[in-house]
Amino acid sequence: MDFLRPASWEEALAAKAEHPTAVPISGGTDVMVEINFDHRRPEYLLDLNRIELLREWEVGEENVRLGASVPYTQIMENLRAELPGLALASHTVASPQIRNRGGVGGNLGTASPAGDAHPALLAAGAEVEVESVRGSRFIPIDAFYTGVKRNALQPDELIKTVHIKKADGPQQYSKVGTRNAMVIAVCAFGLALHPETRTVRTGIGSAAPTPIRAKEAEAFLNAALEEGGFWDNGKIITPAIAKQFADLCSAAANPIDDVRGTAKYRRHAVGIMARRQLGWTWEQYRGAGRTLEGAA
Repeated sequence: MDFLRPASWEEALAAKAEHPTAVPISGGTDVMVEINFDHRRPEYLLDLNRIELLREWEVGEENVRLGASVPYTQIMENLRAELPGLALASHTVASPQIRNRGGVGGNLGTASPAGDAHPALLAAGAEVEVESVRGSRFIPIDAFYTGVKRNALQPDELIKTVHIKKADGPQQYSKVGTRNAMVIAVCAFGLALHPETRTVRTGIGSAAPTPIRAKEAEAFLNAALEEGGFWDNGKIITPAIAKQFADLCSAAANPIDDVRGTAKYRRHAVGIMARRQLGWTWEQYRGAGRTLEGAA
């Protein structure tokens, strides 16, 4: 196994173009596990740790530009207000040591359905900026996951930046695991309210071959909130609406039985998380509305 260690982004792209099978490594929290258990034996490892560009983030007027190697700890400490769903997801990643090393780019590159960041990225509607010596392009998060541990990257492309719209409403994230830390998700769920567009987005992890959205559930809830005038009147969402939303989220899941949990349990847990998160986020939205009305 050869170890490639570029000193700049341009060198990294050139190395990836010359060795398309090279496996990028930054935090190494996924790659090294596979190598240590002999599940993977790449011909080349492409070390990106010297690329400072990948550890930078920028908060703009509307979006956050998040470098692929920004550690989860930095997201938790510095971007909680702008990216609340992703910050909550970051809290659930493994241990403090791994949160100090791992980043969103690694989750995206591995594209495991159980990756902790995926539900939050789906709910937020992120875009992934990838680049090669041929140029750069943006991949919507909905089109990024193409199969079990497969993504839309071309062989010569590297993940550069994740672009995420700053939260304009409450976001939540939950993860079910067999213990409180250092655990792969049995299933996970993310929810984001987008009051500016009067829409709701979801993200489901570890309950289908790829991370997915519950699109029928979103469509149902978007219609129910609009028809009932909920965005304007701030009324409590009725139990019937919450239950239907949760049931549709459960139905969107396509899980398997494995050592961490059964398919039946995963579907049930997704529904429970969806219902609870809808309640939590809507209470936050209603509270924000009352605060604004009081200030006026």
